Amino acid sequence: MNRWKLVVVDDHPVVRDGLRAMLGTQPDFEVVGEAAGGAEALAVVAAVKPDVVLTDLRMPDPSGAELIRLLRERAATARVLVLTTHDTDSDVLPAIAAGAIGYLLKDTPREELFRAVRAAVRDESVLSPPVAARLLSNVRPAAPANTALSAREREIVGLLARGRTNRELAADLHISVATVKTHLLHVYAKLGVPDRAAAVAAAYERGLLDPR
Repeated sequence: MNRWKLVVVDDHPVVRDGLRAMLGTQPDFEVVGEAAGGAEALAVVAAVKPDVVLTDLRMPDPSGAELIRLLRERAATARVLVLTTHDTDSDVLPAIAAGAIGYLLKDTPREELFRAVRAAVRDESVLSPPVAARLLSNVRPAAPANTALSAREREIVGLLARGRTNRELAADLHISVATVKTHLLHVYAKLGVPDRAAAVAAAYERGLLDPR
């Protein structure tokens, strides 16, 4: 079995320790280095030549898109996978433009993180659903107000308005979490919104939900 070499970059030691321990449970992963900031990350990556660099965005310089750009320039074979709490346009768009192969949020379940690392090794892009929706909202014009949601999509929006999580939605509807996320992306695209809260607000505005 191939063992994919990983480097973890985050300025919080507890986060690095947690990721190292979590990733170390997988037989095909080997964490070969870690760094607390951009300059250290560049040096570590140059030394160990990893397959994947799992990095936060906001750290001691260079950070964010500039760090991603430098990693791609100096270690062209390393895939850069962002793992962060930040999902604003000013974070997401420059990171993707700089060459990140994927963008995950730190609330990503561990199994999805493992799948994302393996996808990155295969040169497949991986995005957390809120990030994918944000990108869609930036490349598509807003959907017209009469765009129809399917019955299942309306059901999902109604449950969103009641505060259901993705796992609770999956349990309520007897479908997988992955299917829930796919439905949510379709809802976001049809309503021309970037996230769950905006979807609920748009649904109320367009009369798709009973305000009572």
